[in-house]
Amino acid sequence: MTAETDNAQSWNRYGQRQLERGYMPSIPQQVRWGPWDGVGPGDAALGDIAGRRLLDIGSGPGHQAVHLAQQYGAQIDAIELSPTQHERAVTHHSHVHGVTFLRGDAAEHLYKAQPYDGAYAIGTLPYIDPSRILPALRDGLLPGAPLVFSALHTNLHGAPPTTSLTPRQEMILLRDTEPIPVTMWVLTGQLWEDLLNHHDFTVEAIELLTTPAPDNPVVHQLISARRQPSPVRRIASRRETLTADTEASA
Repeated sequence: MTAETDNAQSWNRYGQRQLERGYMPSIPQQVRWGPWDGVGPGDAALGDIAGRRLLDIGSGPGHQAVHLAQQYGAQIDAIELSPTQHERAVTHHSHVHGVTFLRGDAAEHLYKAQPYDGAYAIGTLPYIDPSRILPALRDGLLPGAPLVFSALHTNLHGAPPTTSLTPRQEMILLRDTEPIPVTMWVLTGQLWEDLLNHHDFTVEAIELLTTPAPDNPVVHQLISARRQPSPVRRIASRRETLTADTEASA
């Protein structure tokens, strides 16, 4: 988990810089799946979430979760690994009804929590090893539950996604400060679909999101999938996890 450990440290640095700047994004009118306002389907990508229990993976400062809870009455567990990002969220939004801010690892949380009605990740899923987070999502979502996430497709230098399950270095860019290196799984849509299919998800749509600004090669992809039923496999997986935890603590 070296890549994920490095990413956790990088996002902690990012959160600390934002705390020092005193920056907090406003509550959006629509979910922004990419870096640009007005690009993509917004809330519609999630379908009917009124009153549903959802997991926000890598929720950062929490503003997207707050929007969905206030707009639709969704019950959202917003989980964030970075202590400084979590601090930003609870400092500003701990009073918001319908959102519970959690600090921890999303995959570990999914194995322990009651299964969710859906999950989403806004640009954050590629920072987690797919071989670790996708089985956890399979076990942590109810059959038929949606999984919607955005992921980097083409970076600022025009580098395309990879066809192999190999992470690569990218950069978090912040105004007036040095870039922060991160490691990401920047995968083709076909590879994401193959991985999701392998873990009992059906991909319903993959949409490429491009910036309206000229000469900007950055492209994000928005992937909408749905958890398929596999009750025998799911129960066995949870039992194996619980047995392993018990043996480790013995």
